[in-house]
Amino acid sequence: MPEKLDEQTMALRVAKEFEDGMIINLGFGIPTQAANFIPEGKEVIFHAENGCLGFGRAAITEEEQDFHLVNASGQMVTPLPGMCFFEHAESFSMIRGRHIDLCVLGGLQVSEKGDLANWVIPGREPGSVGGAMDLAFGAAKLLVVMTHVTKENEPKLVKKCTYQLTAPHCVYKVVTDIAVVSITPEGMRLDEVAPGWTPEMVQELTEPKLIIPDEVPVMSF
Repeated sequence: MPEKLDEQTMALRVAKEFEDGMIINLGFGIPTQAANFIPEGKEVIFHAENGCLGFGRAAITEEEQDFHLVNASGQMVTPLPGMCFFEHAESFSMIRGRHIDLCVLGGLQVSEKGDLANWVIPGREPGSVGGAMDLAFGAAKLLVVMTHVTKENEPKLVKKCTYQLTAPHCVYKVVTDIAVVSITPEGMRLDEVAPGWTPEMVQELTEPKLIIPDEVPVMSF
């Protein structure tokens, strides 16, 4: 099999979905790394459900790190001019009021109808919801980034989620380590493949039947 994308390259592809002026919430894990790859010429505003709006990339150097300035994942971030802070109630009002343009979350399973399961694995309870359920329902658009299969090589793009749902019919696009897939009323559509991969290879690792256009471009970064 061809090489799969690493986490940073997946985050780089996610960042291509950022549009100028968007208010964006990034979930734990790979999604948070996307903050380091804002496309040139675009300005986005990052929101964190712990009560922060307008922060920048991850803090890397010791001089940049401030234990009082963290996102919802507990990752230290850098300040930007105009950044502001508020309590949880106001933060979740922003989410529930649909003021978040794009949310990026990790996933355990995504169904062909756009259902998302990302908070508990059977047999490994209890899970950790955090703000995921509010974000899945409240964000204007929800993008999921995850590996295409489990460590046991089981598909994570499935006909029906077998894990407990975070929210139904909420995902519009999935970025994986081998493909980009959109959720459409007709089913899952293959939009892009990772370098070295073919649509047929991606289909072998995907449970639902993919809608495959005549030409499927290779991911560009």
